[in-house]
Amino acid sequence: MRFSFFLTLPIKFLIPIIFLGISTFAQQTGNIRGFVVDSTNGEALAFCNVFINELSAGASTNERGLYLIKSIPSGKEYAVSISYVGYRTKTLQVFVRPEKVTQLDVQLVPLSIELQTIEKVGEKIIRENRTDISLERISVKELEILPKGVETDIFRTLQFIPGVSATGDVTAKYYVRGGGGDQNLILLNGIEIYNPFHSLGLFSVIDPDMINNIEFYKGGFTSEYSGRLSSVMDVISKDGNKNRFGLKGAMSFLTAKGLIEGPIPNGSFMITGRKSYNNDVLKKFFDEQTIPIDFYDLSFKVNYSSEDIFENAKFAAFGFISNDDIDYKDPLRERFKWKNNLYGFEWLQVYDVPLFSRLGISLSTFEGEVIPNLSSLKPRKNEVQDFTINFDMNVVYENRDEIGLGIKLKTIDSKFSQTNFVGIESSIEKFAGNLSIYGKYKFLRWKNFGLDAGTRFNVTGLTSGGGGVFEPRVSLTYRFLPWAAFKAAWGIYLQEMITVSDESEIISVFEPWIITPDYIKPSKAIHYNAGIDINVLRGLQISVEGYYKLLQDIPIVNDQKFTVADPDLLPGKGESYGWEFLANYSVDPFNFTASYTLSWAYKEVNGWTYYPKYDTRHAGNVILEFNLGSGWIASAVWNYSSGYPFTQLIGFYDKYFPNNTQNGINESGFIPYAYLGDKNLGRLPAYHRLDLSLIKRLRVLLVNFELGVSAINVYDRKNVFYFNRDTGKTVNMLPFLLTGTLKVEI
Repeated sequence: MRFSFFLTLPIKFLIPIIFLGISTFAQQTGNIRGFVVDSTNGEALAFCNVFINELSAGASTNERGLYLIKSIPSGKEYAVSISYVGYRTKTLQVFVRPEKVTQLDVQLVPLSIELQTIEKVGEKIIRENRTDISLERISVKELEILPKGVETDIFRTLQFIPGVSATGDVTAKYYVRGGGGDQNLILLNGIEIYNPFHSLGLFSVIDPDMINNIEFYKGGFTSEYSGRLSSVMDVISKDGNKNRFGLKGAMSFLTAKGLIEGPIPNGSFMITGRKSYNNDVLKKFFDEQTIPIDFYDLSFKVNYSSEDIFENAKFAAFGFISNDDIDYKDPLRERFKWKNNLYGFEWLQVYDVPLFSRLGISLSTFEGEVIPNLSSLKPRKNEVQDFTINFDMNVVYENRDEIGLGIKLKTIDSKFSQTNFVGIESSIEKFAGNLSIYGKYKFLRWKNFGLDAGTRFNVTGLTSGGGGVFEPRVSLTYRFLPWAAFKAAWGIYLQEMITVSDESEIISVFEPWIITPDYIKPSKAIHYNAGIDINVLRGLQISVEGYYKLLQDIPIVNDQKFTVADPDLLPGKGESYGWEFLANYSVDPFNFTASYTLSWAYKEVNGWTYYPKYDTRHAGNVILEFNLGSGWIASAVWNYSSGYPFTQLIGFYDKYFPNNTQNGINESGFIPYAYLGDKNLGRLPAYHRLDLSLIKRLRVLLVNFELGVSAINVYDRKNVFYFNRDTGKTVNMLPFLLTGTLKVEI
């Protein structure tokens, strides 16, 4: 009863207050609202352009395919053009009535060859006052045409974005603008994923075939997001085909996967599954070593919408499971296993006011364990249970300004136990809750200026220092020329869930999550971002962006823990700054992208400053896509980065090691022990490689086929991964590799 009252109170009592005094504008204007979907399957088309030709004004659909154009002079008929990449542009005549919301739902027909010119009708006007600095919108079609190390992976594709870096071919883990890996928030349908990696971090657990759209903030994200310091990846899955039943299957050298989708009464469903079946290709990643990687992931989504129950409402239930198990079947070898379970319910509601609301209820769990058996590894075990309820609503005024309000209740139960390298056992367990609210105002009434100003307020925190804390944030856009816009953002961000990770590890199997211990303050970051977007020529986009990020109270593993009383973590601080340059030119049949990043990153603990392992001074990417016609698509990617830091080996000395007493005899002796220089003071050689891809799409009877071949590291560059201190051997990253994929759709 209390929960029901909470939901109905804002709608019944806040709406009259919010809309007080604007009725005079509504008498002379009207609104157009609707959803844009794919005509073949009913999937939402996110970030699609809807443009009124007579007014040279319009809007873009959001991540759910919904758009709203406000304050249209009423009593007239207008030509509304709807355009989207890879679809036929549609123009419809619409009569706008005064004081009314005209519902215009649109189905766009896909072109026969999916990769087409990136046509953005009216985008220069639609984008004039968007406050979207540091935001990247990624479509699955863009992912699919790039070369594949083994198969399409969203995390590996992120590494082509300026400001995003990785430490090698062996991992898909990414670092954003000098922040640690645990500072990246990853959401799947609004649910946090705590360990989103398969196979020792090689691939993402999120199968691209289930994705509708992706929004990626690499900094300066607005107040509706919380809990991380560096970046946000917001992934929305497909709903499933609303028109007919369909089957999809695909195979790579590593996995086999399938998808089933189709309509149900007043809705649709989708079920996906993926399973590893062959590890031979992974020898290329692990220096010809055999690792018995075994993983799978499953997901389902059910959608329901009925005008008889709630008009303009949509309900969805979602589930996701992933599991990894690395078992050598040898008592002398260690075993690793971890799994994610996500379950969520979502209620989306559109009102005539116009008001949009979303209610989400979710449970996200993670379990990970290192079982040493008789190996030299130490045991580790981690469990996390995250239960979240969040309610958001957004109101749009007649002058196009918006108000966003939201509340989130989160409870976390985390457990972590380990034994460190000197045999000291640690156990950290905590159950805590966080209640936070946010509010923001988007000033969008002026054609050449937009402002998003708001704050989060943590009523209570997961830690003693997390309650009563404000997180103010501001972002703006000023279009000072028709073809050029200045953008900036500033914000404060708080993080209380952290990972216990050893930066000296070359490959992290999993990084345990814990609530920040009370002896350390919650981590905090301050972002400063500014840049310029330039659109001088049709099809050419240029952006330059600078950033400065200050990190406070970031946890760093105490490698001097020799007693139980010593803390597991020490408070540190960090700093990062740099410049990012991006140019994109798209004219049929070419799509060309070039980027360059100049950056610096530092960490400090106990007054000692050093470079984190992901710091690189120079990084660049060149991407070329070419539509050859008749279903043939070619692409090439060349990337470069200057050397990553590593700790140099200065020499050896004989260290005395007493052995355990066996058979009454105490055996001991001197063993050569490595003497290391200052942490991460050395630099590996520069990294660069060229990847090529060729795709053929064809239809035979009622079946669609896609055949893909990728050549990785074409000129077989010997990129150094690390130096083995025991043997002195140089271990390189991925050599030349030829891979293939096959997709079948019925």
